[in-house]
Parts: sequence; C-alpha cells; structure tokens
Amino acid sequence: MTTAPHAHAHRRERPFVPFVLPDTIAALPRRPFAFSRAGLDAAAAASPDPGALYRLLLREQESEAPLLLARRILDAFLHPDGDHGSGPQQAPDTGDIATEVAEARRQLAATARSLRDLDPEPRRAVLLQRAPVTLLAGCWLATVSQPATQPSVIVNRLFTHHLTLRGNGDTRRGLTHLRRRALENEGIHLPPIAAVDFLDKARARPLTALHGCFHLALARLPANFLPEVVGVHYAFHTLGTDDLLTATPPPLSEDELGRTLATYLDLAGPDERRRLHHAVRLTLDLEREHLTLLTELASRQTGLTLEAKVAEIISRHAPMAGTQHGSVRVGDRLMSDIFRSRSHPREASAPPDLAAFLTDLRASPYLRPTGPGHGDCRLTDATKFGGPMFGILDERETATLRAWAARVQAGERPVIEIPPDTVGREQAERRATAIARSAPDDIVLAETEPRDHRELFHRLVNIENFPHTLPLAAERAERCFQDAEILFVHGSGGRYTDASWFDYSPQALYERAERIYWEKLIEPYRPLRDIPDRDEVLFRQSTFYLTYLIDGAWLHRLARPGHDERDSDAMLFAIYADEMGNGDLRKNHITLTHRVLASAGIELPHIRDEAFMEQDELPDDLYGFAIQQLCMCLFPDRFYNEIIGYNLAIEMFGSGEMRLHEIQKLRHHGIDTCYEQAHLTIDNFSAGHAKQAADIIVSHLDGVRRLLGEAAVAGEWRRVWRGYASFAYFLEQPLLKKVTEDPPDEALTELVI
Repeated sequence: MTTAPHAHAHRRERPFVPFVLPDTIAALPRRPFAFSRAGLDAAAAASPDPGALYRLLLREQESEAPLLLARRILDAFLHPDGDHGSGPQQAPDTGDIATEVAEARRQLAATARSLRDLDPEPRRAVLLQRAPVTLLAGCWLATVSQPATQPSVIVNRLFTHHLTLRGNGDTRRGLTHLRRRALENEGIHLPPIAAVDFLDKARARPLTALHGCFHLALARLPANFLPEVVGVHYAFHTLGTDDLLTATPPPLSEDELGRTLATYLDLAGPDERRRLHHAVRLTLDLEREHLTLLTELASRQTGLTLEAKVAEIISRHAPMAGTQHGSVRVGDRLMSDIFRSRSHPREASAPPDLAAFLTDLRASPYLRPTGPGHGDCRLTDATKFGGPMFGILDERETATLRAWAARVQAGERPVIEIPPDTVGREQAERRATAIARSAPDDIVLAETEPRDHRELFHRLVNIENFPHTLPLAAERAERCFQDAEILFVHGSGGRYTDASWFDYSPQALYERAERIYWEKLIEPYRPLRDIPDRDEVLFRQSTFYLTYLIDGAWLHRLARPGHDERDSDAMLFAIYADEMGNGDLRKNHITLTHRVLASAGIELPHIRDEAFMEQDELPDDLYGFAIQQLCMCLFPDRFYNEIIGYNLAIEMFGSGEMRLHEIQKLRHHGIDTCYEQAHLTIDNFSAGHAKQAADIIVSHLDGVRRLLGEAAVAGEWRRVWRGYASFAYFLEQPLLKKVTEDPPDEALTELVI
C-alpha cells in the first residue's frame, strides 16, 4: 500500500480527446483505490469469517471498509497465488470462449440434473446450500450502470439484462422472486437475503458464503472490473446451474448472452479480452467447485444413519443450550455440563462427544414410551406445545427425533458412528487464506481534501476509486438538506417550486403537487416573443449540462441485491430504467445530452476522465447542484427519504414553462432539442415520472404507517420534504438571495428547532 499524492493542478494544462458517441469503452483506465486511515482500520477490524464478510458486503453499502474488502476478495479469487500475470495469455475470440463454456456446461449439467433428481431430503439439503448463490444471481449488474460508465455500449447491453432479471420493473416477476417460489415449492422458506439470519437458515457452509462474497465483491466494483463482470455474467448464466437445479427456465437466452459476449469482444483490446477470459475460467472453476460441494453434501446426507441425523440436529441447536436444563442428567453428567463447550466456548476446549451422548441418551428414561404413539417419550413430549423444547425444532427435525425414538423403543441399538463433516472445508480454507493474504498494490492511503468542486466532482463520479471521499459526501449532503429547510417557511415564493411546509396526507401531497404543476409550471407559460441570441441561449443551457450529464444518478444505487422488498424500490428502479432508455442507447438520456452538446459545437471529455477537471465550457459556480446529486445517491439507505423527495422535485421540473421555452430557443438556433423534448413528455403529471414520483412517496409512507404506526410517518415525511426542498434550494436562487438578505424569521427558527 502506498500514499496517494494530491491531485494535480488543472485548467487545461494538456490537450484532451473530446468524447464522441458511441461510447465504446471496454474497461476504465486502471487507477488506484484511495482509502482513509479510518477506512483501512475498519477493514482490518472486520471479521474474516466468511458469513460475516457475506453479510457485510450485502448489508453495508455506504462506507469504505466493504469496498476495501471487496478489492481484496477480488484479488484473492482472480489471483489466488498472488501472480497477477497468470491466466490465459492469448486474446481469445467469441468462438473459443463459447466452445470452452459449452464443454464445461455439458459436464456440469449432468451433475446438476443428478442433484435435481435426488430423493426429497438430500435434494432439499442441496437447494438450501445453493440458495445464497442462487438468490444473488446477476447481482454484479446492480450498479454497472453509473455516471462513470454511461452511455457505454456494453453497459447498456448489460443493463437490458439487469432489467430482465428484475422483472422489467416488477420485482414479483424478477429472477430472485421466481427462484424463491421454486425453493418454496420444495418446502424451503428462507428470510430475505439481507436478513441477519439468512445464512444460518440456509445452513450455508463457509465455501458457499465465500462464493457469494466473490459475486458481491464484483457487484461493489463493477466499473473497475468491467471485463470481469462481462466474463462472469456470460459464463454463469450460460452454464445455467441454478436453472437446472431449480427446474426453472433460463432468464436470458443463450443467443442473447452470446451476442453480448461478441459485442464486448468487438470493443475490447487484447488486455481486456484476457481479463474477460480469465474471469470466464474462474467462473467455470467456481461452479465446478460448488457442484462438487453439493454432490459431496448430497452423498453425505444420503449416507447418514438416523443416529447421525439426530446428532446433526443436536449439534445445530447445542450452541444455544445454555444452562436452562437445570438438574437434567444424561448418563452421569448434567446436560448443562455436556453442552457447556458449545454454549460457552471460552470455558471448554472441545465440542461434546455426540456419539457418547446419544448412547447414554437412548439408555436414559427420556426415551421410554409415554403413550400409544410410536416415538412418544419424555424427549419428544418436550417438543410439543407447553414443553420445554417447544418451538426449538422445526417439523422435519421433530419428525427425525420421533423416528429415532421409535427405533430405540423397538429395541434397535446400532453402534453409533458419526462421520466427520469435512464437505467443502479444504477449499474454503484455501480461499479464506488467499483473502487473508491479499494485498493489492493499487490500494493507497489518502487523507487529502479535494482541491475544489471540479476535483470533488471527479471523485464522486469515480467513487469506486475514491472511497475515502464518502464521509465528506455524507456530510455535504446532510448539510444541504438542513440548509434547505429554510424553504419550509419561505418556499411558497419559488418561481418553479413550492417547498413551504405542510402536514402530510396522501391527499395533501397530491393537491400540493397538482397546484405546483398548474400554477408554477403550466399556467404561466406563454411563447417567447423575443429569442435571445445564440451565445446567451448556449450559456443558459451550459448551466444545465453538468446535471444532464449525470441524469438519473440520484437513483442509480437503489436497485441493489437485498433491497427490493418495498414497492417503492421497484417504482424508483422503473424510473431509473426509463432515464437510461431501458438499455436502448437511442433513448438513453446521457446519449441525448451528448447529442445536444455535439449539435451546439461543445466539446468535452467524458465526465469520468481526469481531463474533465480541466474543461472550460461549463461554468465553475454550478458544480454544487450536480455534486449534491452525486453525494446523496451514495447513501441510498441513509438518505432514502430525501432521495424520494428530491425525485419528486426534479421529475416535476421536467414539465411546463421552462422546458417549453428552452425548446423554443434551441429550435430557433438549430440546436438539437431531443433532451428537452424527452423530458417534456416522460415527466408528465398525468401518468409520467412526476405522477409516479408522488405515488412513490405515498407508497413508501404507507409502508411506514403499516410497519411502524401513524406516529412514525411525521418524522419520515419531514425528511422526504426536505429532499424536495434541497432541489428548490439550488433552483430558486433569486428567492434564496432575498430570504438571506432579510432579518431572521422567528417562525423559521421555531420550525427548525
């Protein structure tokens, strides 16, 4: 690890290559990953346990440590021996890769089908073990569409796949939900994947959790690992392991996957092709490795004696046994002493001898018959309602215990042998060791503040490489939201908005939005009689272009794995998909922006490039508006309420007077109006984004009311409305200037307090 130098000075110190459509990028330039000392320390303190890593990468989306861990995990999987020059040396073509994957699929498909055809119990064990991978399928596409990668040809092709996997905006038709229903048909009912106990309920082994960690790590850094994303995506879905195991149709056709691979390879250079091929081969290895684990698990499950199955049940629940068994004895020992090693690991050196325990248990009074039913005894009676073990075992476990008790009562006394459970252990230890040793040389310590708005904008666009900027981004976003509350009192004087406070109800929100729409956006419109000259029109447009170049960014991190339970999440994703043209580059709003820039003769680098810090076409004093969007979007959990309020404001602004005037001026001077025209139609308040944005707020707050009660809605609403006000805070500068020049308003002070 090295220390990052301060960013270089800018302002056109060197020539740049203007960005022109189409965006044929196949990989971003290699850059270091900058972390603060606090971020490095937090990552070092994180538990190395595979399950803990899985949960951290899935649940913690807003801090530095998971990004650093993701970088190390990717390094460990892609270069397990620390040799960054290993892997395929030739740059393969589409046919070579397709042939290699097809051969692997023929081999693996036979294994997957044999696992699907198992008896119910081992098949259930296999599907349960695979679930942490099954339910993550495609997670690497969650944020592949972002300001740094749009409007890339390959990214938009991948986005169409992401849209398909998410049910085209209806998550109930999405792959995750379809797979869940397939599991439920097998009697497997799991909590949401982001739930704390998901891995425990899935009985995930360390190797399974580590495979999930690789997929999640790729999902955290997709812009920097675009060749790997394409390779993993192609190989994983072409193999179709989960399609075979769950007997569900493939979500993406083989032809479409092949065309996407060919599209990428046409764009890629030799290095990108090698990286993709290496990721393909890694994916084949991982699927072989996991199917081997599932096969060994099924074999072990099939070969377990009834006694061994009972031992597994006891082993599973023993860690929570505690001391509540009181004076209960089995053999010559207290139960609390027997299981002390599991419930109090610091007090003992070895787990209990389960074979000896079961031998003593079947000779104890607890298995003597207590009724006419087979298996009725004090032990099984304890699992019934009112008994001390009621609710501890599930139905299958209880049935296994009763079957064993019945055999014991029938006089069966086989020698109890419990085979060691080593399934997947060696492979998990090997991969965990590689993660522990991983030390990528592109991780740097960086504590410096950005020099100015231009450098901050560059960092936020390329946030994967500048995680140390996250605390600053959170602070800036929160400060803006707080400052914007001044409009709770003065907002009615806005030219295009009304952020003045009102008490929430669905009816009140719709009435306020409709009044803004008619009174501030529609009714004031009159066609311009005098058109400003071209320079003035272009200058005004230039004040918008920075935000146009990140259109939709405030929503791009909301469609993450494990965050699709709310109806409002699906509705927000549908809006973002529209902003990105639903994967159609012709309709992508970033594409439209570049079309407008080209028609106006404005040449700029892409916003992801360092050269953009030196551009001199767009005004310096307007970076704050775009920066606020980029700051808030990095915290989709912390600022969820503010984001949906902001979303209402920005979608409503797409309609009415301002947009119509801009279209009139642009047409007069022969400048492309495609961007303005698209928003004038798509953002309408009849059924478009503006109306949908209001519906999203109502849906979210209704969920809050049902989950937390009416009293909780008020606090959530205040945050939603300050999100709306934060948009007005930048837009209504004449009003803000007037307000801040006036003496302090006592009513405002009282409201803020």
